[in-house]
Amino acid sequence: MQAEGIALVTGASRGIGRAVSLELGRRGFEVVASMRDPADGAALLAEAKRAGLAVRVARLDVDEPASIALPDGLRVLVNNAGIEAAHLPVEHAPDALWRALFETNLFGLLEVTRRALPKLRAAGGGVVCNVTSCSILVPMPLFAAYRASKAAVSALGESLRVEAAPFGIRVLEVLPGAIATDMFARSRRVPEAARCPGYEALAARVHDARESSAAGATPADVVARAIADAILDDGAPLRVACDPMGAGLLAAWREQDDEALARPMLALFGQPPI
Repeated sequence: MQAEGIALVTGASRGIGRAVSLELGRRGFEVVASMRDPADGAALLAEAKRAGLAVRVARLDVDEPASIALPDGLRVLVNNAGIEAAHLPVEHAPDALWRALFETNLFGLLEVTRRALPKLRAAGGGVVCNVTSCSILVPMPLFAAYRASKAAVSALGESLRVEAAPFGIRVLEVLPGAIATDMFARSRRVPEAARCPGYEALAARVHDARESSAAGATPADVVARAIADAILDDGAPLRVACDPMGAGLLAAWREQDDEALARPMLALFGQPPI
């Protein structure tokens, strides 16, 4: 597609969303960088102004439908807003945790997308780009609720890709790995499962595995360039990676069956509790 018209990015106050907003502005889009509190976009606006980019900030909270107002002329929607929560075993994760994750990561995204589709059709087509997680490609323990909310978005994207194709709307799913963002930094904690009897050793192994990936975390601006490339590439597949970890896991997922993917994870994390 041509880099023209309006691109709207959710969760744009920091991290991937902020970087994608700036990168799409560099590519030639008029960008609406949306976020819960527009005051959080001051640094983004200052950087965009210095670079002469057409970027503006708008309030949009995916959990608050009344705040979701999308512009005419929309050509690209980047569904980036998302949250994580406590990393607990399935037997200890309360309903409230599951519901909070699904409310933002799935239902909030769904409401924005539902309102965007008529705008994209009216503009003659465009792109819906959903940011999920490469963690959905492997059976990561203690991440069941988070992974389930992102996997639901993946399934949504599969169906939407077919539904929207007649209108010239492409659907992308970007599956990031370890990205150098505030959210990733906050996640570098010992999982809350360490407080659950019987899960202490598993929590330690999960923490060690995540710490080993932290040194190779990919900068957000590198990720943003990969996402912009995929948005502009009419031949891009449904699922795309934006960093080495995501690329490796996506390639393995495409080449192996479910059981082959599960075996190394069971070997690493499936040891009996000490």
